[in-house]
Amino acid sequence: MTYQEMMENAKLSMGIYCKACPVCDGRACKNQIPGPGAKGVGDTAIRNYKKWQEIRVNMDTICDGGEADTSVNLFGKEFKMPFFAGPVGAVNLHYSDRYDDVSYNNVLVSACADAGIAAFTGDGVNAKVMEAIRENDGCGIPTVKPWNLDTVREKMELVKKSGAFAIAMDIDAAGLPFLKNMNPPAGSKNVQELSEIVKMAGRPFIVKGVMTAKGARKAKEAGADAIIVSNHGGRVLDQCPATAEVLEEIVKEVNGSMKILVDGGIRSGTDIFKALALGADGVLICRPFVVAVYGGGEEGVKLYIDKLGAELKDAMQMCGAHSVSEITRDMVRYYQD
Repeated sequence: MTYQEMMENAKLSMGIYCKACPVCDGRACKNQIPGPGAKGVGDTAIRNYKKWQEIRVNMDTICDGGEADTSVNLFGKEFKMPFFAGPVGAVNLHYSDRYDDVSYNNVLVSACADAGIAAFTGDGVNAKVMEAIRENDGCGIPTVKPWNLDTVREKMELVKKSGAFAIAMDIDAAGLPFLKNMNPPAGSKNVQELSEIVKMAGRPFIVKGVMTAKGARKAKEAGADAIIVSNHGGRVLDQCPATAEVLEEIVKEVNGSMKILVDGGIRSGTDIFKALALGADGVLICRPFVVAVYGGGEEGVKLYIDKLGAELKDAMQMCGAHSVSEITRDMVRYYQD
């Protein structure tokens, strides 16, 4: 199977919302929810993508030649690439019933582990959603919703049984209607509540959904080991800034005290290079991985990972970076720089 064949297959496998676009930029699905679209007028997902395109890379080939080493270390685990598959839930609602959350994650987690990266998963309503992580020697990161504390406690036990090497909480999911309407209440967590959850986890804890320096400070105060700069793909709040617009100020605030990942509109290896140059330790990519699974199962995921990896290596070699640690801020520029 070629990458193009995988993309064509995906168009036949999707439901009425996702169009399996050649570039997932948020335009075709715009404000469609259910579906992969964004909330309100739907421009946050579009802005996420556009702002990465407004950052350009500075070519410099007057340097030593050689292969580019794309490997990174996260919480003591070595990965071949500095990118990870992002979490997605209710795939049968938002995409099509070809997969449910269990079968989707079985494919995604296994394919990513085989390719030398890790997948973030949702926590799902079915406890079996985390079994794929256990079956792949803990190479996966469950992303637990900000449920009420009793439910979070139950989810933590499932995480521990999965053997996951780390755990995330998408705190920005507080904006999802089904969480807002729960009884007892679920959603936003103050620093004290988040600190209690971090202690429950008993392993490296990642807070997903940080969009300000202030939010990063609070995550650090709660004891988080890492944050993900994310606006939930524009699905929880209309008119957000793009993640590319806030990443540098958050990197400056954190100043190396936590790992920083970023998602939102990152669609190529060159985009990954840009994020690393702005100070991220790694990136998450979500919706295109859904297309890869629907279009080609494990083979589709491998094709997409290989594509991103080749693009990243090319950008590194053409800008004079032989390892991820050698990617620096002077290798990219904004239009106005």
